[in-house]
Amino acid sequence: MKSKFGKQENIRAITYSMDLLIPGFYFWCPYFTIRIGGAIPDDNPYKYPGKIHSSTGIGLVLPGYKIFTSYQGSYDA
Repeated sequence: MKSKFGKQENIRAITYSMDLLIPGFYFWCPYFTIRIGGAIPDDNPYKYPGKIHSSTGIGLVLPGYKIFTSYQGSYDA
């Protein structure tokens, strides 16, 4: 059975979590993603539009708004 929460939705959840500085560990590459912590985007009242403009990266967000990430770009769509 195919998961409804596909690759693009996993990347969108990582983008949302890093953009909002929600604590967690994030890794993405063309073949798979890992998200430990973070959150699924709240699409009410509108769908979260952010994007990661990198095919591979890693991020760590710690409590207290400390972020360490290989991604240095914008989350704008």
